[in-house]
Amino acid sequence: MRNYIQDGVAITLTAPHDVSSGEGLQVGSLFGVVATNAASGEEVETVMQGVFELPKTDSEQVAQGEPLYWDKAEKRLTTTASDNLKVGAAVLAAGPAEPSVRARLSSYSA
Repeated sequence: MRNYIQDGVAITLTAPHDVSSGEGLQVGSLFGVVATNAASGEEVETVMQGVFELPKTDSEQVAQGEPLYWDKAEKRLTTTASDNLKVGAAVLAAGPAEPSVRARLSSYSA
């Protein structure tokens, strides 16, 4: 195929704010986990699919397989769909006292 560019598992995005390796990053309707540290305005390699442990909203109970959304303002996963971008589903359940959840990211978020 002459028009093939890449598999899209990892893509380069421009960081809209400072990010650290392993953090979730939303740019428009794209979401992934950054591979390295980057300052605002810098390009950063971002993994778009796979299973990652990411911070979640405090006190939320998350069931295995439950859809997860990215709360861009709080920079964490939530089960609340309203005003948030759907990014994947919980691989394991996570109780209210747990600060993070294992999430399987979709290959694309739009």
